[in-house]
Amino acid sequence: MLTYSPQSCPCISLAHHSSMEDESKELQLLSSAQYSAASSSQALFWPSDSSTKFRSMDDHFEDPSLDLQLSISVSPLKPAADRVRRRKVKDYKDETLESNRVEALRWQAAEHARLAAMESAYAERVKELTRKEMEIAQSEFARARYMCERAREEVEKAEKMKAMACKQIDSTCREITCQCCRRKFS
Repeated sequence: MLTYSPQSCPCISLAHHSSMEDESKELQLLSSAQYSAASSSQALFWPSDSSTKFRSMDDHFEDPSLDLQLSISVSPLKPAADRVRRRKVKDYKDETLESNRVEALRWQAAEHARLAAMESAYAERVKELTRKEMEIAQSEFARARYMCERAREEVEKAEKMKAMACKQIDSTCREITCQCCRRKFS
């Protein structure tokens, strides 16, 4: 949050508050000349004369009464000394690096477990489909065997009918006689 507030002293202040770190930062531009009254400071910074409105920016910086000093103050909240654990920056970096490695290994292990579970589910699905295909193939093989047996029975039946037909033709041929000579064919 940036705020602009002219105070009783001739200064311009900007305050910045960070909610994450609870730090307050302040930037002030202070005039080198000390002024006692607020009205005189306002007259210097906010002139009401129309002739001063159109002055160039260079004129403001050349004016010796506006010799400004820059003051920056940062005041972070300091925790109690007994709560602060001192450690080296290198240890912190090593710990962070190590925790990143551990986190990466955990993620990699979780990813391997997820892939293994997916492969296991896929293998189980393939196994189930293979089992169904085997059952279908066995039922088709049984049906083909039944059809083969039926065809064999039909062939045997046809051969028996052929044999019976040959016998009947044979006996019919024996009964045929010639009308001229009355002789029987055998």
